[in-house]
Parts: sequence; C-alpha cells; structure tokens
Amino acid sequence: MYENNFSKILGERLISITRISKETGISRSTLTSLYYKKTKSVRLDTLLKICKYLNVEMSELIVYTPLIKSEVDKQD
Repeated sequence: MYENNFSKILGERLISITRISKETGISRSTLTSLYYKKTKSVRLDTLLKICKYLNVEMSELIVYTPLIKSEVDKQD
C-alpha cells in the first residue's frame, strides 16, 4: 500500500504543475497523472527530479506501507 503526497505538497506550497514542468523538464501529462493519482508507475529519475525540486525526501513524496500477508491474499 502506498500514499502519493504530490498533490498535497503542491497545494500546501501553492505550486502549479505548469511551473514544475517548465522548471524540471518533466512533461505536464506525467505530473498531472501523478497529481491526480492516475498513474500506476513513475520512473525513478522523474521522482528524483520532483524530490530535488520540492526539496523533500522520497519518503515524504511517496509513503509505502507493506501489506501483511492476509491483506495480500485478499487482493488476489
């Protein structure tokens, strides 16, 4: 299980997707998918650019909580 805090961080800092896109070179479509939690995967280099830009650790941007075995079995 993971939590994507990208939209929360941008909202708190009043930073637009357009601004990050222009200043990092990451496409708006990639950032928009991450913002609206519609993406299934994101390249590591993209996450690193976002973390560097926002000056946050990866664990602040994406919070991962391992599932216990019984929860994994329920997802299958």
